[in-house]
Amino acid sequence: MLLTADELEKRLRAIGAERYHRLHPFHRLLHSGGCTKGQVQAWALNRYCYQAMIPVKDASLIARCDDPDIRREWRRRLVDHDGERAGEGGIARWLRLTDGLGLDRDYVVSMRGVLPATRFAVEAYVHFVRERTLLEAIASSLTELFSPAIISERIEGMLANYDFITRETLAYFVERPPQAERDAGFALDYVKRHATTVERQQAVIAALEFKCDVLWAMLDALYHAYVEPRHIPPGAFVPAS
Repeated sequence: MLLTADELEKRLRAIGAERYHRLHPFHRLLHSGGCTKGQVQAWALNRYCYQAMIPVKDASLIARCDDPDIRREWRRRLVDHDGERAGEGGIARWLRLTDGLGLDRDYVVSMRGVLPATRFAVEAYVHFVRERTLLEAIASSLTELFSPAIISERIEGMLANYDFITRETLAYFVERPPQAERDAGFALDYVKRHATTVERQQAVIAALEFKCDVLWAMLDALYHAYVEPRHIPPGAFVPAS
């Protein structure tokens, strides 16, 4: 059955309520102070792999988009993550976090210690955006609708529970909410205007579910390697203690 635009939005928001990685046990540990420093390091290192590939994903979307209005809007995301010059942008702020956690920057950037499952999940997301329809690619970004809540929990919980975390090391999360709100608003409006058939609406719903699965799979891998049963794959980061 064809949904109205408002019904479609309600369905998309329900996906976040059910499947967003805010609900994952690893995040509950992270935000409540239940992680060791080594586990926090592992999370930050693996998440860097995702952060570093976001502009690659966005550039691939721009490259296949014929609409200059969409390209102009989407270019902001490249600037948000890469900055206008070296040392600026979201990736640089994420490296402040890994620096503050005592990780060697060259090691982080090399991604040598990233879990194989993290790498596979991130690559799957990039390929999805490159290969699916523009509507599906844009819909997959709608996890941004749900990020303000997790960012608020993260800042408050990590500052309160870890003496090795400072507001400066969490600069990425302080800056991100207004960008995410802007990005999600544009993507949601686009999806509601262009998902005009049952097939397109089903594709949009599946795209957002896929993206939630990507984020969830990354945390499954972290939990398995660093929490329980602590099976760290060969070549992956091993905490000092």
